[in-house]
Amino acid sequence: MTHRKAVFTMIAVTLMWSIAGVVSRHFEAARGFEVTFWRSFFNAVALVVMLAWLRGAAPLAQAIRTGGRTLWLSGLCWAVMYTAFMMALTLTTVANVLVTMALGPLFTALMARFALGHRLATRTWAAIVVAGAGIAWMYARELSASDPAHLLGMLVALGVPVAAAINWTLIQHNRGAAGQDMLPAVLIGAALSALGTLAASLPFQATARDLLLLALLGTVQLAIPCLLAVTVARSLSAPEISLLGLLEVIFGVLWAWLGADEAPSTSVLSGGLLVLGALAGNELLALRERRP
Repeated sequence: MTHRKAVFTMIAVTLMWSIAGVVSRHFEAARGFEVTFWRSFFNAVALVVMLAWLRGAAPLAQAIRTGGRTLWLSGLCWAVMYTAFMMALTLTTVANVLVTMALGPLFTALMARFALGHRLATRTWAAIVVAGAGIAWMYARELSASDPAHLLGMLVALGVPVAAAINWTLIQHNRGAAGQDMLPAVLIGAALSALGTLAASLPFQATARDLLLLALLGTVQLAIPCLLAVTVARSLSAPEISLLGLLEVIFGVLWAWLGADEAPSTSVLSGGLLVLGALAGNELLALRERRP
């Protein structure tokens, strides 16, 4: 995969990831751990089908059995990301969750710097700072830490960028390992998340409409983009992936505008322009550096 194709693929990934917030606001009865369980369950089912089609059932089972510590640690990171994100959405606003997740590029850059010894380009650091400032400006008025539930939701959401930073660094570290397939880690994460939240989800209260929406999230918002993200990680650096992942925040605002009549304020629009400008500037400079 060329760098340009990898960038566009990652943008498509963030677009699919971004629908979770607006869809979660249309559930009828499903709440809390049940939301996380069903989304992870449908995610696991979709991943079994897709990975069996891509790899074959026997090779998939073999890859999971012989994947080793790195594969299972990556799977645990995916499980934390799946679980913490949906639980945070049930505790606080979409804006609070997204702005907390925006710490991902900084965590990933620091993790890659200290764990892998990567020396980050000045343009990448500058883009992280500008994008972070843009997101802080977007949601400065909407962050509400005075309510204990909101504060707890933000603390839970903090698990997403921490786990993501560890996960992308693991994938980058493992990128050169011969024969190591990291795609099954996405399935392991879905299974661990579903198993870990099953008991707390009982008794089930989700309606048929809720299950359809959760199946949509499990397949379109998780299974497909997560497989694509692992594939893209072979062509993009960990900080670059995390930085492009900030587009999920922008797309999330647009989905909320279109699907829940939440018109963005002037601060959201201006902050979004800062984020998009930082991403575009970083990619243009990177393209110029790669030219002979």
